Amino acid sequence: MKKTASYQIILRPEPEGGYTVIVPSLPGCITYGKTVEQAHQMAEDAIGGYKTLCTRS
Repeated sequence: MKKTASYQIILRPEPEGGYTVIVPSLPGCITYGKTVEQAHQMAEDAIGGYKTLCTRS
């Protein structure tokens, strides 16, 4: 059975448009999306990449 984790994200609107996404529980895990929907998708991708890198170490 696959384990599912849940992460809180912070969406910070940027003055030039779009959203910076910060994952507080994963240091350095930051991404960007032009829309809220894209920001959520990018967050999922960034979290997946972060977890992959952590398991390789």
